[in-house]
Amino acid sequence: MIHDALIIGGGPAGATAAWFLARAGWSVALVEKASFPRRKVCGEFISATTIPLLHTLGLGEPYLDMAGPPVREVGLYAGKYMLAAPMPVTRTAGQCWGHALGREHLDNLLLNNTRTAGVNVLQPCHATELSRKDGIFICRIESPGKNPARELQARVVIAAHGSWERGSLPTHIPKQKSESRDLLAFKAHFTQTELPPGLMPLLAFPGGYGGMVHTDHGRVSLSCCIRRDTLQQIRAQEHQGAGEIVLGHIMEHCDGVRYALAHAQRDGAWLSSGPIRPGIRTLHHDGIFAVGNTAGEAHPIVAEGISMAMQGAWLLSELLIARREQVLSGDTEQTGLDYAQDWRRHFAPRLRHAALFAHLAMRPAATQILLPLFQYIPGLLTLCANLSGKTTRIIKGT
Repeated sequence: MIHDALIIGGGPAGATAAWFLARAGWSVALVEKASFPRRKVCGEFISATTIPLLHTLGLGEPYLDMAGPPVREVGLYAGKYMLAAPMPVTRTAGQCWGHALGREHLDNLLLNNTRTAGVNVLQPCHATELSRKDGIFICRIESPGKNPARELQARVVIAAHGSWERGSLPTHIPKQKSESRDLLAFKAHFTQTELPPGLMPLLAFPGGYGGMVHTDHGRVSLSCCIRRDTLQQIRAQEHQGAGEIVLGHIMEHCDGVRYALAHAQRDGAWLSSGPIRPGIRTLHHDGIFAVGNTAGEAHPIVAEGISMAMQGAWLLSELLIARREQVLSGDTEQTGLDYAQDWRRHFAPRLRHAALFAHLAMRPAATQILLPLFQYIPGLLTLCANLSGKTTRIIKGT
């Protein structure tokens, strides 16, 4: 069987694209290497502008039932400062606010939804080779254990495997030499915290940045990025695990985090990944389209990763469906150019603003200058949230 589309990666971007294409009558195969449910380094927040997309997928109500409380305020914890301001309001699909849901629940919800749409989900399976012959892609997949390797054939390939995965596919990022400025990502859940419900504070500390948000089952997610050289410096002074050392560094420089977690209990182990590679990558080449972090990655300081992944997958799906005959015949060049243009128009500003915010947050000299300004003009926090894409609407309300 030759599938119309092969999607490599079953996270939010891959599952969203798979659902839309399958519902439009495409034969779709999706390959996901991990077994679900899975925990994953991620801020877990989804903006209000993405809620209409969840409703279109038929998952709006299940998502809202499982997710944490509505996030009505954006905050800033840095040094002695514990600031809060209103989250910019986006009234769309009856929702004004974003929410957070653990990736072990979100990914399951999305991928199971593709199965009901008729997607051929192969999990756990690892795509190891990808070639093209006579206009047809041939993908070699391997399963754990003694199962023999198989081949899938498809006319179009969508790479949704993320930016951290290493491998031999054309869309995998080659392994790069470690640098002192590399950003390493950490995440953990906590219960019994004192973080006010509805507040999502940015954490600014020397050499890194992070965020906290209420998610499902009474948990608070703390995710952060820290420079490799900063981590090496503080690890030389401590003998704990890396996650606890990073948390100690954050609490030393953020009174708000120390107060919020004073009596908290960690729920599960620390997760780590990276280094992250913010930037825009190749969005299309020779019939292979990229979505999610495979397409481009913003500094997670803006908490827009999941929203960008799902919205970008929707953008691509709309184009592919509208040009089905042309694309499936092998003529993908113009569609790829149009997709790249649309993607950059909608998401490049978020990447630029995220880079600016990240570099300011990691520098103590910059935060010392800016913090009094944010204290006296809290609306600047709302403005920054707006610039990060919290009100950027590309999906029409339902």
